[in-house]
Amino acid sequence: MTQTALITGASRGLGAALALELASTHHIIAVAKTTGALEELDDQITALGGAATLAPMDITTEAAMATLCRGIFERWGNLDLWVHAAVHAPPLAPANMIDAKDMSKSVATNVTATGTLITYIAPLLGQSGTALFLDDFRAGQPFFGSYGATKAAQIALARSWQSETAKTGPKVHIAKPDPMPTATRARFFPGEDRAPLADPTSQAKRILAELGRDA
Repeated sequence: MTQTALITGASRGLGAALALELASTHHIIAVAKTTGALEELDDQITALGGAATLAPMDITTEAAMATLCRGIFERWGNLDLWVHAAVHAPPLAPANMIDAKDMSKSVATNVTATGTLITYIAPLLGQSGTALFLDDFRAGQPFFGSYGATKAAQIALARSWQSETAKTGPKVHIAKPDPMPTATRARFFPGEDRAPLADPTSQAKRILAELGRDA
């Protein structure tokens, strides 16, 4: 039986790379705000012989996430894997000059939505499913106040959930990707030499190997 993988933030970067690596063994439920990018991902998954369900929606819209999870339950009954790759990357700014709207959006996307999704997705994963979060080391670095603080809060939520479910499941895995030439990083480091950066596909393979999956 084909397993199911929900990927929030699936349209580009590591989220898309993980979707493609999982496509041979999982039905991919791909969530992102950009419909065109999701359709491109769907074409790639189809070319690999896989199948996907596209969900163009904003994870900060609670009603949309509730509808999505209800639809997953009604169609499949459960979820085998959740990959949370969605993140908001605000402009870099000194801590005393962070724009209030940027901070608000960072909190909404990186923290509040993550907490909401955990409550909705945990019952779908049950005791045997797996949740995958992607860590970042930007917390405390100069000019990364908004992103670093909210990303660290997201991972703190994941670590609490990981500790709470260690004996009961679901399994919660927190991976640490190497720097990659993603759109998020390009916003932080415009003009950077991208040649030395890690390939998202190789990072996806490594992370899935850590999960004990044949990627």
